[in-house]
Amino acid sequence: MNHLRLADIIDQPKINETVTVKGWVKTFRANRFIALNDGSTIDNLQCVVDYENTDAQLLKKINTGAAVEITGQLVESMGKGQSIEIIVSHLVVVGEADPDLYPIQPKKHSFEFLREKAHLRVRTATFSAVMRIRSVLSFAIHQFFNQKGFCYVHTPIITGSDAEGAGEMFRVSVLDPKNMPLDDEGNIDYKKDFFGKETNLTVSGQLESETYAQGLGNVYTFGPTFRAENSNTSRHLAEFWMIEPEMAFYDLTDNMDLAEEFIKYTLQHILDHCKKDLAFLDQRLTQEEKSLPQQQRSPMGLVEKIKFVVENEFKRVSYTEAIEILKNSKPNKKKKFDYLVEEWGTDLQSEHERYLVEKHFNAPVILFDYPAKIKAFYMRMNEDKKTVRAMDILFPGIGEIVGGSQREERLEVLEKRIEEMGIDADELWWYLDLRRFGSTPHSGFGLGFERLVLFATGMSNIRDVIPFPRTPQNAAF
Repeated sequence: MNHLRLADIIDQPKINETVTVKGWVKTFRANRFIALNDGSTIDNLQCVVDYENTDAQLLKKINTGAAVEITGQLVESMGKGQSIEIIVSHLVVVGEADPDLYPIQPKKHSFEFLREKAHLRVRTATFSAVMRIRSVLSFAIHQFFNQKGFCYVHTPIITGSDAEGAGEMFRVSVLDPKNMPLDDEGNIDYKKDFFGKETNLTVSGQLESETYAQGLGNVYTFGPTFRAENSNTSRHLAEFWMIEPEMAFYDLTDNMDLAEEFIKYTLQHILDHCKKDLAFLDQRLTQEEKSLPQQQRSPMGLVEKIKFVVENEFKRVSYTEAIEILKNSKPNKKKKFDYLVEEWGTDLQSEHERYLVEKHFNAPVILFDYPAKIKAFYMRMNEDKKTVRAMDILFPGIGEIVGGSQREERLEVLEKRIEEMGIDADELWWYLDLRRFGSTPHSGFGLGFERLVLFATGMSNIRDVIPFPRTPQNAAF
């Protein structure tokens, strides 16, 4: 490589050395000062052009968005706003950007506008910071599980099972939509499809991960998942990434211990390695919230909120205890909640979860032992026959970020649950086999990666923490 990254130059400047840098022009002032960025850092590097001895036609090509190669001497800057700069001795415009057409100009753009320019928005300071943090978080996740001796398993993206039982799945088929083959009852004959049965894009790798945990011990997946939920909220995507560990011989307490350790490890990792990006996003969030009413502002800054999770022990509370707290809370009694909590068995909403974290306990919360009727078929039934060994981790500002459980390892109990929930047991014959042959207590959890990135960056819409969001009516890129 014949050029240096700006991150390396800025972090460890070698004054008076001649360096070559390549990147994109952020601004060009007074035909002299180029603010250059190559995506490796939030910081721009000022490059000073000798405009009197530079070809006028070349100067006209140095516009915002243009890609350039610059060689020059690195010196201490005498001006304000930067400590070092390059005195340009050689400049090449590698790729021009028409100033009348290039949409990412040096001014404030709305996130809605930038979603329409998803192929270019990463060149803005905000999105480059978000995506660098996303990358570092990804690395930290793999590093955590690798250090713990977990085996990384790639589970199928195309599946014949609905792990969540929600039915909101994208169908995978090669059948001609204009000439669908039908069976004797007039239904689509999937036996004539590519896989010989109805198949979909996966909503979870959990069930397949369980099979590997029962042979390798501790495993995890980290891959794309899909949900055909027709939702346009700021918290939902049709395509998203999930981290799903599964552990043989783990009970619910072991599961909660691991999840808490995992979250604290990954967040501490970005505190250690993304200081500049976090500081920038923290400042951005503070400025954004100044325009909001006082009651809508976050009580904590971004970095403070991350440290709040890392430095506090997670409070562990049963669902039953949480319901009593919520029923007797001021927002519930004064009917301030959008969804009033009136009876045991209620499925908690984000406003309830945030109240528990931000108001009542002032700490991250792990809720456990949920009513069986609101949880999935594979969760282990407790002795009371009413609750299952489920657990959710709740964060400030976001509510639920992790969902998990101890899995049901008893064949007869699992078969009964499958029957009660109207699930086709024949489709899960292989999953039931795990309970027939050397069954063990085991547990696991799922963390939506974009939810974690959302929390770690302070962004308000999940569409802004994934490179190309997939939502209803939106697959442009």
